[in-house]
Amino acid sequence: MNRKISMFIVAVLCASTVLTACSGNNASNNAPAASSAAGDASSGEAAGFPLKEKLTLKAVAKRPALAPSDFNDFELAKRMESETNVHVEWTTIVDTDYDQKKNLLLASGDLPDMFYGASFTDTELLHYGQDGTIIPLNDLIDKHMPNLKALFEKRPDIKALVTAPDGNIYSLPVGEELGSGQEDIGANPDFLYINSDWLKNVGLEMPKTLEEYHNVLKAFKDKDPNKNGKKDEIPLSFINAYWTGDIGYLFGAFGEPDKTYQPDNKTFSEHLNVKDGKVYYAALQPGYKEAVKYFHTWFEEGLVDIEAFTHNDAQYLAKGKTQDETLGSFLWWDRTDVVGGERDDHYPIVPPFKDMVVKWNNGSAIGRGGTVITEANKNPDVTAEWLDKLYEPVTAAEVHWGPIGTWFEKDANGLLVQKKDIENPGEFRRTVSLGGAGVITGEDFEKIVAPEPRAKQRMDDIKNIFVPQMEKEHFPLIFFTDQELQTIDRLKPEIQTYTNKMRAQWLMDGSVDGGWDKYTADLKKMGIEDLMKVYQDGYDRYLKAQK
Repeated sequence: MNRKISMFIVAVLCASTVLTACSGNNASNNAPAASSAAGDASSGEAAGFPLKEKLTLKAVAKRPALAPSDFNDFELAKRMESETNVHVEWTTIVDTDYDQKKNLLLASGDLPDMFYGASFTDTELLHYGQDGTIIPLNDLIDKHMPNLKALFEKRPDIKALVTAPDGNIYSLPVGEELGSGQEDIGANPDFLYINSDWLKNVGLEMPKTLEEYHNVLKAFKDKDPNKNGKKDEIPLSFINAYWTGDIGYLFGAFGEPDKTYQPDNKTFSEHLNVKDGKVYYAALQPGYKEAVKYFHTWFEEGLVDIEAFTHNDAQYLAKGKTQDETLGSFLWWDRTDVVGGERDDHYPIVPPFKDMVVKWNNGSAIGRGGTVITEANKNPDVTAEWLDKLYEPVTAAEVHWGPIGTWFEKDANGLLVQKKDIENPGEFRRTVSLGGAGVITGEDFEKIVAPEPRAKQRMDDIKNIFVPQMEKEHFPLIFFTDQELQTIDRLKPEIQTYTNKMRAQWLMDGSVDGGWDKYTADLKKMGIEDLMKVYQDGYDRYLKAQK
């Protein structure tokens, strides 16, 4: 009991810390003198950077674990302050804790001036927009955001994507448009990589079927492929129910690729597939059941990293960088993130197995997860102009990857290209890119910034290796009606949590046969049919709008 009380006190103190970080007198921090110099949103008067007097804005932002806790340590943030005379007081929250602590802040009523890279759900955008907690951005965009306004004029589809059913824009767009359709860079977020040196050491070739892969994993476990005389090999590792690196990719070998959550797309339901225009729940299909049953045997045989259910992304990325190579194969977005630049050349992609169905990820490369401005903000016009600087195409590239000189250099044609001395771009990018704003369109990738080499390679791999066996349909990014969102918010959390809990349990204990009937009955009671109807209705509207 004492331990439970102690944990409760710690949780309350943690929540209190976040709330305190954003508290204070907004009026005194946003000085009237600076406001008068900044202009007025209704008049359309420009702020005129740099401001004559320094203005402080309070911002809450989520951050990757590897990013600095104070965003003012970012080179781009320092430059923005120098150019604008706007100081941003950042409260950053590690992405894994962000939703919970963001909700505490919203409930407290003690708001920052903006949630930067807010990742609000559509329900939150509608709710907090309609009750006035966050403000509509339409007029601010029209009068104070020329870069974003120009993007909307050129790409009305992006404007439509962020426009709520009530006609208001409550959040800014953010994303990178690399490729389109099935050839989009994120169409399949899960690449399976294998240690080719180990394959040679155990006398086996690249597996072409699931059973051949199973035999490879057994050899990795039993034959000391790293030749250090220790039983330290991990034949297969993944990170359970993560947006990339999840074992659900392999479920495609049974005809039902299993999709996990997507960052910044919280209306999306996990385990959602589309075929012949019909939206359905993959986690209720026979192929899904057979996949869970089959992969349990791999856990029984000790072929799979048992920490897959407990390690976080930082711990996972460290597994490929041990002094002796201990990782035989793994699932992830890019191998260099996991094994580092000095080892990535002997971790080739395992092509999809014969008859395997490759997932086509749901959603869109550009989303509604950008900044929202709150009612507490006394200088929304200045805030909008400050944000708009991040939507200038060159600056947007720096936001997404890192500054010129740190991440980029210019080639002979003036195109921004990744510097050649960056050894581990995935991790390095998290430490130098501000993120959370800016849109990089397909046209920008032709005229402003070259795709980083690993991105170009990934696009080629998607097209040449995965598209031939990829699903033909997927679920797009849809802004649902308020009623539909209420249904999603009411039903999805319990259904999704239960599904993921049972999948993990069955993978570990193999009890799927005995528990399947109860599981399907439980999902029906939880409202799975009503949830699927909402997604089907939204998808039908989307298809109709394309005609």
